[in-house]
Amino acid sequence: MVKRFNTTGICYPEEHYMVDITSRLDETAKLVDRGEYFVINRARQYGKTTTLHLLADRLKEHYSVLSISFEGMSDEVYRMEKLFVQRICGLLYNTLIGCNIVDIPETFCKRFSEISLSHTEDVEANLFTLSNLISQMCLEASRPVVLIIDEVDQAASQQVFLAFLGMLRDKYLNRKTHLTFQSVILAGVYDIKNLKLKVRPDSSHQYNSPWNIASDFTVDMSFSVSDIAGMLHAYEHDYDTGMDVLQMAENIYNYTSGYPFLVSRLCRIMDEILPGRKDFQEKKEIWTQTGFLAAVKELLAESNTLFDDMVKKMADYPELKQMLYAILFRGKYFAFNRYNLPINIGLMLGFLKDMEGSVAVSNRIFETCLYNLFLSEDLINSTIYDIAASDRNLFVKNGYLDMELVLERFANSFIDIYSDAEDRFLEENGRRLFLLYLKPIINGTGNYYIEAHTRNMRRTDVIIDYRGRQYVCELKIWRGKEYLERGEKQLAGYLEDYHLTTGYMVSFNFNKHKQTGIRKIEINGKMIIEAVV
Repeated sequence: MVKRFNTTGICYPEEHYMVDITSRLDETAKLVDRGEYFVINRARQYGKTTTLHLLADRLKEHYSVLSISFEGMSDEVYRMEKLFVQRICGLLYNTLIGCNIVDIPETFCKRFSEISLSHTEDVEANLFTLSNLISQMCLEASRPVVLIIDEVDQAASQQVFLAFLGMLRDKYLNRKTHLTFQSVILAGVYDIKNLKLKVRPDSSHQYNSPWNIASDFTVDMSFSVSDIAGMLHAYEHDYDTGMDVLQMAENIYNYTSGYPFLVSRLCRIMDEILPGRKDFQEKKEIWTQTGFLAAVKELLAESNTLFDDMVKKMADYPELKQMLYAILFRGKYFAFNRYNLPINIGLMLGFLKDMEGSVAVSNRIFETCLYNLFLSEDLINSTIYDIAASDRNLFVKNGYLDMELVLERFANSFIDIYSDAEDRFLEENGRRLFLLYLKPIINGTGNYYIEAHTRNMRRTDVIIDYRGRQYVCELKIWRGKEYLERGEKQLAGYLEDYHLTTGYMVSFNFNKHKQTGIRKIEINGKMIIEAVV
């Protein structure tokens, strides 16, 4: 069977190129062995379902594993306790039959079926009945029973589901005298450990967490450079492309920070979408720096469920959106504190991360998606965008970007349009306006990203990829000549890292006696072209 990179549904080792997650499964299995109840809450398309599938296979050696999913359950199921219990019993019946679990007596399969199909009052379908049935099943099973429930997000806001968790919690607390599941594993995006359940139906203020017995799940599910390299080595063994496996793995990691879907999607684009295009007739031409940047461009241009969900979440959580905007365009510093609600939501959704004690966007791909989203909201009424769009053909010479001309035209346009604007406006929006100007020039052919470690109130480095070439442009707020000279030396050093001889700088100067225009300086053998506006 010919393997491929998979970005939809469960990954199977015999069918797909995969990262080896054996060590993650080992860590997770230890929690089960200890009898822990826990939640695998990770962002969308982070490999949760594949992990659960492989974990279930791993656990079957020592446990009876009941693995079910709430995916596709309608709101109607949560409307009444009876309907919910019937659906749970139906799911348990399906997994007993489908997985041929022989360690659990057949009588329980029949009992689950009776409850799930009953339309009369003769058969009790409530949480009390289900609780007793679970205890009896765990008592008579020849091996400890593990329950896995995937896709619990929709259920998390439903009162009957919280009552179900409360029932499992009570059984866990009394497990020394009443047998119950060895371990219960829930999986979803949202952290349900702190969901609240009314202690009594008539109580409006007294709440208790039905899942406060859950252990922390700290297994790192992101992919490291070595993880990605292992997957690429398997691909290289099959196709012999001649790629530099370690360098390609580092490229992928640098753009994705190991986000599983993004890693696999970039690989799949290079394997399936780029072949046959004008510049990529053979695989060996694709698995290069040029091919990789083309894959990044393709990924950022496509509509997929992950990006669509990001757009939706920006509308759902306006405070998170405001924080992201301030980080990206104003370089605002936010101290990392997971108890801050927008930060907590951003972490949960996979958009944010802790970077040396400050809040940062989790990877370059997400950063660029967010920049594109925010900039798209400004395009309609943006004069500077319209000017760049009308002149975009002037900036490409012999197929490559003339960045010096870009800076010169931007400086002229910026001064013409915003010379009367308040300094505060320009300081907060200067970098956004440069990116608005840049966007129509490179759109469809190139991409850009921001170096996170340089993005602050004073400095932002924009890396532009255009037809396989890279351009480094530093955006700075003028803080005096000494600060400028220090920045120029920093940029020269940065060019050395990128193996480039020419760099670019835009200085936003609010001194009334400033001298605007373009100037060129040479530092340590590097040419720096600076636009002062």
